[in-house]
Amino acid sequence: MTQLAGADALVALDPVFAQLAVGAGHNLWGLTHLTMREKAFVCLTADLCHPHLDLPLAMHVQMALANGVDPESIRELYRHLAPYVGYPILVPAFQRLTELGLPPAQDTDPIKPVPLTGALARAIHGLEAVDPGLAAFTEDQLAQRWARPHLSIRERAIACLTVDVFYQTLGESLRLHAELARSAGATDDTLRDLLRGLAEFGLARAWTAAETLLPQRDSGTENAT
Repeated sequence: MTQLAGADALVALDPVFAQLAVGAGHNLWGLTHLTMREKAFVCLTADLCHPHLDLPLAMHVQMALANGVDPESIRELYRHLAPYVGYPILVPAFQRLTELGLPPAQDTDPIKPVPLTGALARAIHGLEAVDPGLAAFTEDQLAQRWARPHLSIRERAIACLTVDVFYQTLGESLRLHAELARSAGATDDTLRDLLRGLAEFGLARAWTAAETLLPQRDSGTENAT
């Protein structure tokens, strides 16, 4: 069983709560259809959405590093999420990475936007019909991110789906990110595990997102098992 980083600190706060929290954590880290990197990115994304930049972030950074996530990938996750969770929250988040001892950024190359294709291009086209100015800004933000190194398309899409669940943006944004995740190899089982993991950070949000994102199971089949 995965040893959860920071568990002793939770016991010091409240032993009963620590038991509940560790059990919830084992639920997420024991899911089989998400990679260890993806589980770490889900936790680190959740910290930005709340935001929880103190003990939870420290625990999740430690857990990510212990499971082989390199520091530059953590930094890239933060860069990717800036327009999704808001640029201002990333300033103290990067400050926390420095306080936690992460090395300085290794990737210092100038940003090179890449023209959008596929689902991303279609999403921008649909937004243009609503507001061309917002569409232009959104296109610029997406073009700077989705083709960058350090994170895969699937990892980026799963992080964005995490934001969608937290912010309950369950319309076009959720559909776009689900399509991107599936195009990069995610299955219904992947998305089910994602929502099961996110239940740790808010049952009601995960429940509502599941009704939107997942296909309904046949009730007759369920009753027969």
